[in-house]
Amino acid sequence: MRTAMRLIPVCIAALMLVGCEDYFGEKTDLDFIEIPEYSTREIAYVPIQPSLDNYGKPVSIVAGFDEMLYIADELTEEIICIDESGREQGRFSIPGLKFVTQDRSFDLLAIGTKDTTVNGVDYSLSAIYRIDQLGEGGYGLDFARIENTIVHPFYFKNSFSSTDAQVTFNGIAVMGDNSNPTRNNQYYVTRQGPSSNNANQGPDDAVIIFSNDDDYLSPISVQTSSGLFNDYFQDPFDISTLTKAPQFSASNSPDFFFTSIDQNNLLKVQRIEFIESEFGAEYRPVIYGPDPLSEGYLNEPGKFTRPMGVTVAGDASRYIFVSDSETDSIYQFTANGLEGVPPPPASGETQYAISSFGGTGVGLTQFNEPRGLAYYNQILYVCDAGNGRILRFKLTLDFD
Repeated sequence: MRTAMRLIPVCIAALMLVGCEDYFGEKTDLDFIEIPEYSTREIAYVPIQPSLDNYGKPVSIVAGFDEMLYIADELTEEIICIDESGREQGRFSIPGLKFVTQDRSFDLLAIGTKDTTVNGVDYSLSAIYRIDQLGEGGYGLDFARIENTIVHPFYFKNSFSSTDAQVTFNGIAVMGDNSNPTRNNQYYVTRQGPSSNNANQGPDDAVIIFSNDDDYLSPISVQTSSGLFNDYFQDPFDISTLTKAPQFSASNSPDFFFTSIDQNNLLKVQRIEFIESEFGAEYRPVIYGPDPLSEGYLNEPGKFTRPMGVTVAGDASRYIFVSDSETDSIYQFTANGLEGVPPPPASGETQYAISSFGGTGVGLTQFNEPRGLAYYNQILYVCDAGNGRILRFKLTLDFD
């Protein structure tokens, strides 16, 4: 099994990360972050300057388990690695690049395109690329190579129709499970397309599962109070599990959040939980309801217009973040789906402080088509795609 064969080099990479500064340099100095002045009653996400502007159209970002950040630049079709201070560490080209993430073995998983000829006709098909960063000369994008490519639709069928060329992969989310090696590094993929039943494998619009060896496993069916649905996902776009950097706090839960860009869907961001019992296993939607403590909540009907990014904080806060490219806004929720930040215990307040923010423009708290999101070391990273930059934010309560 490929995963077992790769155990030794992965361990070597991990040791290099811990004991050898030569690969990544010395620990990043974060003294460049200026602590803003704010009153004790203000709770908000404030910008960290400067913005990171050297990008064409950044659409996806991930905080890696190797303590690096990886950006997918759709315009240049490059994966760009930076450290926490924003210093570039390397680039790697992927045709048609639109998404990047990292699994717990430090491989990158990227969504792009693959030029293919079928029956004499040329197509550019949606594809998933696995990128191994551990080479003979060291670790990083400068030593990276493509290890495997998954091309739609040939991972689950041998036939091809012209509608298969209209299918796109949109997002990838990795599962972590320290107690189950089979599940560890499996990953979900959001898929979007026109067919309602492709080769008896269900609709193109789906969340599908791949093994940690890149084998296609199945589409996900969702159990609701109205029955079992294999067409639950409509125009699914971004996806996020609870497995986030840093490694030591990565969740074992297979639950995930996904976004839908279907105009008719009133609940465009949802959590799907995985339940195992003596009766079997199933996926079910989690519905977050209103609460007097907050003015808003995640499953508020019509809350979002075109949510194209979702992520979960990997620290104890477990905050949920959503980007809406139509309203040019970033929304923040607690782990129980309430919008806002709980007030400090000694404040005497009970109402959550709404910290969602945004608006159209080029200011440091404004956006033009915000897309991918990442969260690491109490800093929120936003791909401001239309303005060609990465913006960083920190909650006022998190400053010392």
